[in-house]
Amino acid sequence: MTAYENLLLDRDADGILTITFNRVTALNALNKVTLEELARAVGEATADPAVRALLLTGAGPKAFVAGADIAEFSLLDDSTAQTFARRGQYVLSLLENCPKPTLAAVNGFALGGGCELAMACHLRVAAENARFGQPEVNLGIIPGYGGTQRLTQLVGKGRALELMLTADMVNAADALRYGLVNHVVAPEQLIEFSKTLLKKILTKAPLAVRHVIDSVNAVADEKRDGYAAEAENFAYCCASEDFVEGPKAFLEKRPAHFTGK
Repeated sequence: MTAYENLLLDRDADGILTITFNRVTALNALNKVTLEELARAVGEATADPAVRALLLTGAGPKAFVAGADIAEFSLLDDSTAQTFARRGQYVLSLLENCPKPTLAAVNGFALGGGCELAMACHLRVAAENARFGQPEVNLGIIPGYGGTQRLTQLVGKGRALELMLTADMVNAADALRYGLVNHVVAPEQLIEFSKTLLKKILTKAPLAVRHVIDSVNAVADEKRDGYAAEAENFAYCCASEDFVEGPKAFLEKRPAHFTGK
């Protein structure tokens, strides 16, 4: 993979690509350069067969991604803001629609664009010191990278409205209780636990994993019938070599050896 200015990339022996946001002095805030680098990194990872899953986290002890870069979007007006928001939505949709599992390992503040980034991942694991929030109303704006939609899907309309209208921060324990994150762990266990969770998924049939992701995402796609997408994906999996191997391994009482074909 090519070099990046604001991201650190590391792929381990299991095929898990760790993408670390590395703007520590800015609490890893998402500026235009970082956003474009993320789009490139996710695109390259999706196309690379050696990458089997993506783990996103932040550099330093304080922040996952503390938000978007206020210095940049404070210059927006009504003629440029919609393009700005649409670009951010597109980049985060690459994570949401990635056929490989994506996981946000939230190691500190995940506010504004950082919370939106975490919500775009398929799974979220929070360190006990993590903090989440959509504080945009404090700045006279609203979430623009999909936050109004994904937060509502994850925690429900009433809770989402309260969090966005009050701009309150949520600690890790409450984020778990609300359904915003899947797990909460001690900070020193965050990466190991996250990788263990991804490695468990990687033992499953890759085509089935891919089509579960696609079917679930169809729920929020107004252009698709979620039930029809599920049936089509079910049929596709039934025509795969992995579907031959799965039942065979079950009957023979042995681990399945999936090839993704």
